[in-house]
Amino acid sequence: MSISTTMIIRLEIRKSITSFGDVASRIAGAGGDIVAIDVIRAGKEVTTRDITVNVQDAGNEEVVRELSDMPGIKVINVSDRTFLAHLGGKIEIMPKMPIKNREDLSQVYTPGVARVCTAIAEDPNKAYSLTMKRNTVAVVTDGTAVLGLGDIGPEAAMPVMEGKAMLFKQLAGIDAFPLCLNTKDPDEIVSIVKAVSPGFGGINLEDIASPRCFEIERRLAAELDIPVFHDDQHGTAIVALAGLLNALKVVGKSIETARIIVVGIGAAGVSICNLLLAAGATHIVAVDREGIIRQGKAYSNTQWLRLAEVTNPEGRAGGLTEAIHGADVFIGVSGGGILTVDHVKSMAQDSIVFAMANPNPEIEPELAEPYVRVLATGRSDYPNQINNVLCFPGIFRGALDCRARSVNLEMKLAAAKAIAAVVQPEERNEQYIIPSIFNDKVVEMVRIAVIGAAILTGQARRVPPDFFVGESSER
Repeated sequence: MSISTTMIIRLEIRKSITSFGDVASRIAGAGGDIVAIDVIRAGKEVTTRDITVNVQDAGNEEVVRELSDMPGIKVINVSDRTFLAHLGGKIEIMPKMPIKNREDLSQVYTPGVARVCTAIAEDPNKAYSLTMKRNTVAVVTDGTAVLGLGDIGPEAAMPVMEGKAMLFKQLAGIDAFPLCLNTKDPDEIVSIVKAVSPGFGGINLEDIASPRCFEIERRLAAELDIPVFHDDQHGTAIVALAGLLNALKVVGKSIETARIIVVGIGAAGVSICNLLLAAGATHIVAVDREGIIRQGKAYSNTQWLRLAEVTNPEGRAGGLTEAIHGADVFIGVSGGGILTVDHVKSMAQDSIVFAMANPNPEIEPELAEPYVRVLATGRSDYPNQINNVLCFPGIFRGALDCRARSVNLEMKLAAAKAIAAVVQPEERNEQYIIPSIFNDKVVEMVRIAVIGAAILTGQARRVPPDFFVGESSER
């Protein structure tokens, strides 16, 4: 499945040799669709034009090659709108007030700032009220598991981390900063994050490969007193559970009795299994490249050893074909094309398929739709997109507002139920089990649910003034 993109190609066309009609024909023949034409310069012999072309494959260079080979054509420049959006980075730091004179300078910097520093030194908790700590999250990666690209390094991971920071700010008003670390060593990563943590109210781990990500998150959560949240694990699990809760209501089944297959037992797959178990699922079969995870097999991955004890109650052996037969739910966080029509046909009646691999789902939706009652993917161009953006802004907004010590299991379950509840009963149907990432109710509902769960479980150090009317804002 291809991803379309838009290119702007600036051409010099020598009219005595070729015509614009020839150019248009060549673009069409290479798979491009002209959507706009702008004349930059028009001379007697040479015309310069910007041609906006839509191509289905984001990596397709055929259009440019074809034009470069044409007589009378000079390709001056090629701009990809996606690349232009990233030019110079996508985020910046802006001051909250101008410094216009000496008095302003003395208040925000020396000498006035010394009084504020002393106040914080005497009571470190004042950092939450006198610095940006209370509204700041570090987005930390080592670049080892970026999107579907794998281990591409910290520099190449920066565009993703910047994008994440943009979403934090736009959706939840949180200031987030990318920290791309040039190390893969778990001890070093833990040490670095601990060392920089005083300036942050929370830590969002991102795109760190499994199984190292489990150890890194566990150690940081134990050693820091601020929320640590690995979004690839828990964000995916929370949104998948939210969608599943509504999908099960659509088909009239319950999570307690549904037979659920989870395929791709990496960071996200492990977390999905664990959250489903916490939500009441009793019949989960976990499948990876090595087949069904089951008791009696020696696994080097400690997460798999634990899952082997609490999943696959029937003791099934084999691979996906054996696991999926008679299943009510398929949840995929693996790779494109692994699920076949025959697999889907072998599922139970009114089946649910979450083909969440991105950009290419485990099965093309057009192939699955005739045999599936509810279908979800990780893509925005199909209904029911399972997207972490529904989760992490609200999770951190709530955790920061109540100054939570961690993001515990109860807070994750509350977030999933809150996302599901955004879809009202009268709205819920096969094509609408999960809200849009642009639904402005999502962040606030998740925030409220997370704060409530944090208070009930003793994780909150503060009750926001707007949470309980008449209550003190500090505890």
